[in-house]
Amino acid sequence: MTSTKAYAAQSATEKLSSWTFERREPKPHDVEIEILFCGVCHSDLHTVRNEWGGTQYPCVPGHEIVGRVTGVGDHVKKFKTGDLAAIGCLVDSCRECDNCKEGLEQYCENGMVGTYNGQEKDGSGYTFGGYSKRIVAHEDFVLTISDKLPLEGIAPLLCAGITTYSPLRHWKVGKGDKVGVVGLGGLGHMGVKLAVSFGAEVTMLSHSPSKEKDAQRLGAHKFVLTSDKEQVKSVANYFDFILDTVSAEHDYNLYLNMLSTNGKMVCVGAPPTPAQVPAFNLIMKRRTLAGSLIGGIPETQEMLDYCAEHNIVSDVEVINIKDINEAYERMLKGDVRYRFVIDMATL
Repeated sequence: MTSTKAYAAQSATEKLSSWTFERREPKPHDVEIEILFCGVCHSDLHTVRNEWGGTQYPCVPGHEIVGRVTGVGDHVKKFKTGDLAAIGCLVDSCRECDNCKEGLEQYCENGMVGTYNGQEKDGSGYTFGGYSKRIVAHEDFVLTISDKLPLEGIAPLLCAGITTYSPLRHWKVGKGDKVGVVGLGGLGHMGVKLAVSFGAEVTMLSHSPSKEKDAQRLGAHKFVLTSDKEQVKSVANYFDFILDTVSAEHDYNLYLNMLSTNGKMVCVGAPPTPAQVPAFNLIMKRRTLAGSLIGGIPETQEMLDYCAEHNIVSDVEVINIKDINEAYERMLKGDVRYRFVIDMATL
């Protein structure tokens, strides 16, 4: 066991603070990584404050991890000391169910193991995440990253990147498709970048007029102010695909009515209350309302390789770990463009 510095929440009502715990030494198939940067996801805040229930304390958040390999188990074949490496939202799964065998570990029928607040398969306890100096994981759940892109910009790809890449790829979004992206935040800005890179015509759908210039800078071809009835009317029955990234309560029907016949709307945000959707908003145009969760390990590696090839990274603000509690408050206010990333050298 190795003593490891971290920042942790000791309860749902306490701020994150310095904490030290014991990480295991690498097992035969494990990779040990010195964490260089860790992205800050809204899921971190929800979990720390037990807003989704089931949080185990102390809780060390963080699942957008990039760093350098400092040790490997005797049987590791994919990595060697000194390699750059990354870990995303999961560090294990059953490996045996149909979903796992198809590289869809995020949908493991026996429960994936989250990078933090997850129950280890061997019963040894709960996982601790990337707001720490080091992490150890099985090589099958460790990813390779490019040395040609800024590491701080790569980190959020491990969640925000794959969360938007996966549905765009699954529903085969590409050239000639009309795509709407709802919400310009950590997820939305990646949705715009990726959909544009796939050749789609991309429209940002936002209730904030201040987002228009940034949407254009990110590559969006059009902007629709959803608080303007005339602008909303202009895109009725228009889109082939809508990516809904919003986690606040909002009206799904506003956007469903923007879908063309056979159009699809995919939710990657998680609003706190159930949505009410009249069946006729789906039936009359054979529309689809669906959801998507991160991505499996093969697809996450595919996404990282794609982003390296096309020079795509997240827009980030790098912070000192001592400012994490302030960053959480700013994140609640939408005061970040578009992802906080912790420089772990500050720990």
